[in-house]
Amino acid sequence: QVQLVESGGGLVQAGGSLRLSCVASGSFFAIDDMGWYRQAPGKQRELVAVITSGGTTNYVDSVKGRFTISRDNAKNTVYLQMNNLNPEDTAVYYCNCEGVRTRVGLLNRDYWGKGTPVTVSS
Repeated sequence: QVQLVESGGGLVQAGGSLRLSCVASGSFFAIDDMGWYRQAPGKQRELVAVITSGGTTNYVDSVKGRFTISRDNAKNTVYLQMNNLNPEDTAVYYCNCEGVRTRVGLLNRDYWGKGTPVTVSS
């Protein structure tokens, strides 16, 4: 089992910044991919950014140049630095991981955190 706990959300004015963190814990020794998704009210959940264990990153077009995803494999933690926030970034942000490697092998599922809300006021 893997538990993901997010932190760092909150209320910020447009143009401001926030840094989200997500710590993974459980019985594993490595995680291939860690990422952030978001779900705004009345909208479907969307991928924001993902990072592989080797550091390769991918972003949704709407956040490129403003958000940066990073991870500390030793701490099983993934971060999302969000700069120049705008009201369209308001959503609940969820941490996700897949490719969890354990002593019995690669787990065939992904895991989700409970989410942290981000509200950007205009």
